[in-house]
Amino acid sequence: MAVEIRERRDADLDGCVAALSAVHHGGGGYPTRWPDSPHRWLSPPDAVRSWVAADGPAVVGHVMVRVDEHGTAEISRLFVAPAAQGVGLAKALLAQARAFAAERGLKLTLQVTTGQDAAIALYERTGWRRTGTAFGWTTPAGDVYLHQYTA
Repeated sequence: MAVEIRERRDADLDGCVAALSAVHHGGGGYPTRWPDSPHRWLSPPDAVRSWVAADGPAVVGHVMVRVDEHGTAEISRLFVAPAAQGVGLAKALLAQARAFAAERGLKLTLQVTTGQDAAIALYERTGWRRTGTAFGWTTPAGDVYLHQYTA
């Protein structure tokens, strides 16, 4: 697999949705709730930069940095298609987003839901620190909590 990490292009959006669907429907459980419009969910107005992991023309991973109205930067929409997991792509996507934030003097945060054990392990392995936990929402399977992390 010859994967490159590069800025997301408009033409990548369908591939991002396909990879996201593979994650969600393939047992990864991300996102917890499938969005009504995955294209719009991957392009929120507060996104300042997005990157993909591309294996030729196929998108196999994604990450974005969002900045809210208070100037807080957040890692968001990080996922890697099941067929491309286990080779360090999530770590590489995180590193790209962290480098972008560092160049701009932005302190990064992220949120991850309960049950995302592999993601939590990745974040902690790569130096993120849990700074809090808050109630998120209730699903038929039970309550979902959001864990906040800082780099």
